[in-house]
Amino acid sequence: MNKLHRSAMLLAAASVTALALTSCSPGASDPGSSGAATGDPATPVEITFQSFSDQPAAIAATKEIVDAFNADNPGITVKIVQAPTDSLDDKLTTQFVGGVAPDIIHYEVLGIVPFAKDGYLADLSDLLSKDTISDIDPGVLDSVTVDDQVIGAPTELQTYVVFANKKLLEAAGVTVPTGDSMTWDELAEIAKATTAGDVHGITWGMKSPTAAFMSLGMGFGSSYFTGKGDDMKVEVSDADLEVPNRVKAMIDAGSVDPIGVTQSGSEVLATFYAGKAAMTVQGSYQIANIAADAPADMDWVVLPPLAGSKGAVQAANPQTLSINIDSEHQKEAATFIDYFMSTDNLVKMNVADGLIPTTTSARAALEEQTKEQNGWPAIMTSAEGLAGPVFLQANGFVRWKDTVATPGFQKFLGGEIDDAQLKSELDTGWAQVNG
Repeated sequence: MNKLHRSAMLLAAASVTALALTSCSPGASDPGSSGAATGDPATPVEITFQSFSDQPAAIAATKEIVDAFNADNPGITVKIVQAPTDSLDDKLTTQFVGGVAPDIIHYEVLGIVPFAKDGYLADLSDLLSKDTISDIDPGVLDSVTVDDQVIGAPTELQTYVVFANKKLLEAAGVTVPTGDSMTWDELAEIAKATTAGDVHGITWGMKSPTAAFMSLGMGFGSSYFTGKGDDMKVEVSDADLEVPNRVKAMIDAGSVDPIGVTQSGSEVLATFYAGKAAMTVQGSYQIANIAADAPADMDWVVLPPLAGSKGAVQAANPQTLSINIDSEHQKEAATFIDYFMSTDNLVKMNVADGLIPTTTSARAALEEQTKEQNGWPAIMTSAEGLAGPVFLQANGFVRWKDTVATPGFQKFLGGEIDDAQLKSELDTGWAQVNG
């Protein structure tokens, strides 16, 4: 635990503690104030579970799981508290320094790691059952392990995949790729072959391209960071520039819709639906939206996962369930997380969110359940190369990503800077935002 950092934050927040107390979400009471720690049915322990699920299906699935747990465990009552849809980092900081954080925090590993490093989260290594931990995909488990501590139970995640209009590929004489992976050269060739007139080979929303570039770059051995702990720094290598350079080459060749480059992933779907792009690169969760919103006569498919020189590797950045280190009911909170992590419950949540389970058993169950559904087999295959990325361990990564990397990639894609200048901006920018 980083006790010095944590103590400093507590002292700095002392003057605003009253504000912190009044700004909590409704129902987010002091986790140690209710019930007895024994889980006695006569005096049930109340566990606050702050969930940031914001989709109706996911909210309903979460409630169903909580209601079933409460019915099966009369000595423990789990109470759902809805997290804000934005500024969750600020909300959690306020809650932690004010001493009013919930017992269980639902977030994503990229956001929760800084709180773990500051000593606010319990180590789940011995709190969760051995069956739960051993069922987690090794690469995913690595992503939630910080300083040899498991700081969150991973529940669901996405990969980046290529959706394609099968009719446009076949009309261009392209054989639709099959198999376990597809190379970037193949993607470029298909994009070139399907670009004609006002139709582009790819529409790719790259308004915020950093996550996609860094995840897909792992297929070329990209890491962006060197060192460990507080000594980590950005040191851009040729491997890190592989994906940005390949995307830029397709833009320069006219194969990528230039308007889409300035849009978000969701915004470019209209172009894809209109038949103005043969392919679109998206987070795998978009399969639920495409299945619901694509024109009825659109014959779409998901192509095999993209592979670089190191294979079809992508970053594991799962949603997580963590336990407040100051919770007086850590054991009961872990009992609920074990329940949540069961095969049936993870399948239920991932179907609701259109995401990929993090455990071997839930992934196998969802794969069986969706084997006849369009696109799902390729998406499940894309999860076979997940690995814990180095950048998750870097203090200040999110700040660097938002203020340095994203604008740097945007300038590079727009032709304002070359790859050497991009490398320089990414390297020096780390020192500037973390100095």
